[in-house]
Amino acid sequence: MARQKTRRFEETFKAQNVIEENKPHYMQMKGNWNRDFFHNDQPITLEIGCGRGEYSVGLARIYPERNFIGVDIKGDRLWAGSRQATQENLGNVCFLRAQVQQIEDFFEPDEVSCIWITFPDPRPRDRDIKRRLTNPRFLEHYKQLLKPGGMVYFKTDNTPLFEYTLEVLSERTDITDLEYTFNLYESEYMDEHHGIKTKFEQKFHDLGEDIKYLKFRFDQ
Repeated sequence: MARQKTRRFEETFKAQNVIEENKPHYMQMKGNWNRDFFHNDQPITLEIGCGRGEYSVGLARIYPERNFIGVDIKGDRLWAGSRQATQENLGNVCFLRAQVQQIEDFFEPDEVSCIWITFPDPRPRDRDIKRRLTNPRFLEHYKQLLKPGGMVYFKTDNTPLFEYTLEVLSERTDITDLEYTFNLYESEYMDEHHGIKTKFEQKFHDLGEDIKYLKFRFDQ
């Protein structure tokens, strides 16, 4: 297992579609993703905490007229998405290996058109609330990156995390167009996730967990 992980780290570092520390331009991508990587002017979608990159790759297949960037710190997970995108010759998707806390170091204000947060670690302990990807600190990051009117999409199997997120959003005065469901697959929003399932989504759905889903915009 350790040898496989090392090999994946090495392959990820060599991959053209992964931006990470000690690679050229790592700290120079801010404001330059379309010019220096994608070489077009297409709108950018972020997948925050992308893991294996199922959503980034899946959406890139469906929307060739958009660019997609999956962000995660775990290189062995990014390996899967990077490899899949390379095999399918998807030039409109790449991956950034970085801490989400540092996301504003890599994107200019208004550089991103929409954000997906898919099945993040629920961080159930009270001491880890600040690490939840929908806590107020992270929401401020997302607000800075998004263009006016940009949508945030969130999916999880974890009911406490979903309820926490709804509570956080309800306490803000800058949230608009909030819509949500506690059972995506039995809702009017079913088509909005395009049938793309992460590994965790499939696992917990098979165990009988309802998939929760919400979307909103910031009033900017």
